[in-house]
Amino acid sequence: MGLTDAEKKEVSALWANVAGNEEEYGAEALERLFLSFPTTKTYFPHFDLSRGSAQVKAQGKKVAGALTLAVAHLDDLDNTLSALSDLHAHKLRVDPINFKLLAHCFLVVMARRLPAEFTPSAHAALDKFLSRVATVLTSKYR
Repeated sequence: MGLTDAEKKEVSALWANVAGNEEEYGAEALERLFLSFPTTKTYFPHFDLSRGSAQVKAQGKKVAGALTLAVAHLDDLDNTLSALSDLHAHKLRVDPINFKLLAHCFLVVMARRLPAEFTPSAHAALDKFLSRVATVLTSKYR
């Protein structure tokens, strides 16, 4: 199920705070992911996973950058994320549950950093968006 026009506006408005700050938001989300769900570290055996490491920052920037791209193409997530879906399904073979775990961590980061903007309706819209992204990213696992 796609997002309503109202949800798209909520997501775009909230994510406007992330655009240009992808490294910060993404790194914090990954740090929370690795701390809260230690098994996710297995996908990064060659990374320095300590807080503030250059590798976590770079990966966080990639992850949040992909979400920024997705927000810019809310009406075409399938095509926009197709290459990432292929990468995660066929090369990286990431357990699909990890997308949901990371989505949860992004929600926490957004709530922490943007308490005034993270209204109940913005929370619901962002959660729906992140769930849709996770569905697209796992679509090629089947």
